[in-house]
Amino acid sequence: MELSSVFHGRSDPHIFSASGGKAMGKLIEATHEFAGFDISMKPVLDIVEDIFRRATPAAPGALKQVEDANDERALPYSNLDELMDVLAVTINRISCEITYRLSIGEDAHSTTLAVAQIVKGYLWDAKIVLALAAFAMTYGELLLVIQLYATNPLAKGVALLKQLPEVLARPDLLKPKFDTLAALINAMVVVAKCIVEFKELPSKYISPHDPELSSANADFPSAVYWTIRGMVVCSSQIMNLISMGHELLPSTADSWELSSLTHNINGIYDDLVEKLNLCRKRINERKDIEAFQTLVRLFEATHIDNIKILKALIYAKDDQPPLWDGTTKRRVNIEVLRRKSVLLLISDIEIPDKELLILEQIYNDSRGQTGIESQYEVIWIPIVNRSTPFDDTKMTQFESVQATMQWHSVVHPSMIQPVVIRYIKEVWGFSKKPLLVVLDPQGKVVNHNAMHMMFIWGSAAYPFTKLREEALWKGETWRIELLADSIDTNINNWLTEGKVICLYGGEDMDWIRKFTTAAKAVARAANIELEMLYMGKSNPREQVRRNMTAIKLENISHTLPDISLVWFFWARLESMWHSRAQHGMTVQNDLIMQEILTMLGFDGNDRGWAVISREADEMTRAKADTALKSLEEYKAWATASAEKGFVPALNDYIKSLQTEHHCNCLILPGISAAAIGSFNERVVCVDCGKPMEVLLMLRCCTD
Repeated sequence: MELSSVFHGRSDPHIFSASGGKAMGKLIEATHEFAGFDISMKPVLDIVEDIFRRATPAAPGALKQVEDANDERALPYSNLDELMDVLAVTINRISCEITYRLSIGEDAHSTTLAVAQIVKGYLWDAKIVLALAAFAMTYGELLLVIQLYATNPLAKGVALLKQLPEVLARPDLLKPKFDTLAALINAMVVVAKCIVEFKELPSKYISPHDPELSSANADFPSAVYWTIRGMVVCSSQIMNLISMGHELLPSTADSWELSSLTHNINGIYDDLVEKLNLCRKRINERKDIEAFQTLVRLFEATHIDNIKILKALIYAKDDQPPLWDGTTKRRVNIEVLRRKSVLLLISDIEIPDKELLILEQIYNDSRGQTGIESQYEVIWIPIVNRSTPFDDTKMTQFESVQATMQWHSVVHPSMIQPVVIRYIKEVWGFSKKPLLVVLDPQGKVVNHNAMHMMFIWGSAAYPFTKLREEALWKGETWRIELLADSIDTNINNWLTEGKVICLYGGEDMDWIRKFTTAAKAVARAANIELEMLYMGKSNPREQVRRNMTAIKLENISHTLPDISLVWFFWARLESMWHSRAQHGMTVQNDLIMQEILTMLGFDGNDRGWAVISREADEMTRAKADTALKSLEEYKAWATASAEKGFVPALNDYIKSLQTEHHCNCLILPGISAAAIGSFNERVVCVDCGKPMEVLLMLRCCTD
């Protein structure tokens, strides 16, 4: 009797439907009586998979080139012998049961249920792996004979007893059969691997009660049924090779049975993989929550130094030094920063060049100092979007920015883990603008953003705490030194020499020429020494650059040596606004805040503005038209100038020119369009004291 006819009238097509599959699963579930055999099946599955991989048939009658027999890569488990001692009896029993039942002509369904009875006391992953292991023995033995038949007398003798020579003589018919079997075997193996992976999911982060895992568990009985059935069918096909002889060509029914099983098991695998991915997603979410909470607790705890904090922020892969020293151009360990004040420069890899240039200048200046102001280090923490690939273009961009830095940086952005990025965004408030988070020598955060302090006072703001910021403001008044002495060192010299200093800005070159001409004429008439310095506009573009070139060529006044300093002048004013606001200062209660907002309002005027000062307590300012008019009408206040002094007299005359009608535009720094709706700070006009109306302005400026 041909064993290919053992399928009870062939399989009913209905059995492969969804409802049929669930019915078969219920039959398997009815046999399940877990007896406490909770064993890790991954070592056994690895052996099974290795057997199928090595047993891939070569041309029949030829020796297959296989790996070294001493290769132990497939057996990496130290307790494997003990494990197999426990399972070998069950595996052999399954193999014998299948051989016997197929030899007496029992159908595949009944044989499948018989195997299920043998493994009823095991968990679902063990049921499927034990059944596959039994088939792997049969399959491996046959393919070993086929591989060694031509060169090994022992294999040749076994082949003769199994009546294989006639089969091996028809490789054209044998290969399609093995190809079909290989497809089904692969489908069964990947389902088994998937179920083993479910078993190994960490119970700390997911339980059978979670819907993702509960749904998968409901599919396991059906998966076990179809995998065991597939293994039974494959075993039948292998046994048929011995008895088929010249009838080697598979029947249409055989092919349909094998292809249907393969399709069905692949469908089960697709469903399981989808649910496994959902489980992994849930596990990762819970791991992220746990890691985030651990990080929160770590920052709340007290430490003897900053090493634990820095190692939590920067992941050192394979214990390699995770930092790049921008001075020595080599990798260094976090230990070099032990018990030092550390400033974390947090940004994306597109950190603005102007901002970077100013920070480098301040940092380099501090390295030349010997006082406590130099007792800090900086680490660049680049934040990248993990949802998009970090390709060669981005890597080149990162390395280009890193190469300009004299301080430390992480070797690669991947060293900043997703949970750290989440902490930086949610706790420290990073969005797009760079932050400068300050850690004291014990790793405690003493300032969530010292960028404003750094811009206003440079390294003199060390140790960059809120108390230090408050102390520095207590010693400040609104004076020309606060406004601009860190922008141009000439200002201090001019003050020492008793000169009148005029800072002016705007983009209108016609107004600039008229104003500076009038200012020089007044200086001659008043017999004063006047120094003028052009400050441009915030976000200086090509027009400001052209103005600076024209001013130098026409010898109109001084200009800043680099256009980045023009940007810094306005960025520093914005930092002053942020800093004062954080300490509760408003236009209503603080003179410095009034003057800061006045200056920021001047920047909204494209024509121009001017600030004129002589001594620390002598300052006046005006918009373009008022500043020009007051100078052109010098004769009207010349007498007062001789009596009160030049700046006080000019200030009085400017005030006399102010009218009740005005229109001031103020662009507050750091207020995004998204935040306009929730902006509730009351800002009043510096000229009339009335509340200013909040409007949304969208602007695109190109030169």
